[in-house]
Amino acid sequence: MIRSLLLSTLVALPTTALADRVLSIGGSVTEIVYALGEQERLVGRDSTSTFPTEATALPDVGYIRQLSPEGVLSVNPDLIISETGAGPLEAVELLRAADVPFIEVADGYTEEAVLQKIRDVAKALDVTEKGEDLAASVSADLDEAEAVAANVEPLRVLFILSTAGGRITAAGENTSASAIIELAGGMNAIQGVEGYKQVSDEAITVAAPDVILMMDRSGDHAASDDDLFAHPAIAGTPAAQTQSVVRMDGLLLLGFGPRVGEAVRTLAGELSETAG
Repeated sequence: MIRSLLLSTLVALPTTALADRVLSIGGSVTEIVYALGEQERLVGRDSTSTFPTEATALPDVGYIRQLSPEGVLSVNPDLIISETGAGPLEAVELLRAADVPFIEVADGYTEEAVLQKIRDVAKALDVTEKGEDLAASVSADLDEAEAVAANVEPLRVLFILSTAGGRITAAGENTSASAIIELAGGMNAIQGVEGYKQVSDEAITVAAPDVILMMDRSGDHAASDDDLFAHPAIAGTPAAQTQSVVRMDGLLLLGFGPRVGEAVRTLAGELSETAG
């Protein structure tokens, strides 16, 4: 009964040739909408959309992977643009079955993927020329940043997602963290592991990172420098001996949106400073 009511409500929502009530789900998508100058059309965003700061004034419909149809409907959108990975599946299926266009744009960790994401968002908003202009600007900026990163000494970088419960969750291969490390001229210290995984103390010892990279955040997943370097798995690493840790805003570091060039430059600068 509830499912039927939700579907009937969704079907009743109006659609227009040019959507003027856009819901953005995913931090990089929201950044792109702002970078395109189309932010006046936004009526909501998800909780990962924290940049620019003006976006946080928009109604928050929840976390991208924990959406509810009620939360989405509360802003009465006529277009939903989302990063991949929105969920749960039942909620997304409800939205896809409704008379509200639900457009999912692919993620990726290469220059080509970022530019395609920009073009896809621009196409969804019917501003393809703006999309091409923004893609060209981001491409030029990233190329310049990569030229700077080419001069960075290739340090071994360990990205730690969490130290909750004393267990270290780190970034392996085929992750946004691994990709940004490599773009910035570093080497991902964790090899032979796919995705973000808990790793053993022995694996970290073998990885022998020169630098620890973390998101600058608080809460259960955060760790002070003192706690970090006192961890048995890290205490004996080169990074601990030099007290080398880099903390960056998570959305900037891992978002692979319009600021990807800035992320590469910032991380490359930090790695250069660490290398001395």
